[in-house]
Amino acid sequence: MPGFEDKLRSMGLTLPPPPQPPPGVVLPFQFVRIVAQRALFSGHGPQNPDGSFAQPLGKLGREVSLEQGYTAARLTALSVLGSLKRSLGDLDRIAAWSRVFGMVNSAPGFNKQPSVINGFSDLILEVFGPEVGAHSRSAVGMAELPFDIPVEIEGEVELLR
Repeated sequence: MPGFEDKLRSMGLTLPPPPQPPPGVVLPFQFVRIVAQRALFSGHGPQNPDGSFAQPLGKLGREVSLEQGYTAARLTALSVLGSLKRSLGDLDRIAAWSRVFGMVNSAPGFNKQPSVINGFSDLILEVFGPEVGAHSRSAVGMAELPFDIPVEIEGEVELLR
């Protein structure tokens, strides 16, 4: 049976390298922390193939459109998958997606956060299928996100025993 990384390749998708924070910024935490049979992933944002933050930056409902936000959430899924691959060695170690917390950099009055975070959920379900990819989720608006990224997502996956 083809693996999850084969599925990504068949979709023409590649995983980015570790996120590259702006010069002078230190990130003193692990992007993925494995505890027993869980892998908790820290907040990730959308990345370019070189690891830099993907454009556009800014708030949904002001500088960033709903469609651009959806794409940013999809790119964030690839960022998370890249970190999980580096930590786990193989994405096929993922038994189930448990919890996803999606944060959207929102202008006042913007209330379509779930539609933005669907970009993440749709990609995860497409790659992992409804059994492994199903997850609980929150999608909330935030006044600000680090470095003005439009989307940040954290969560956890269950690992095979």
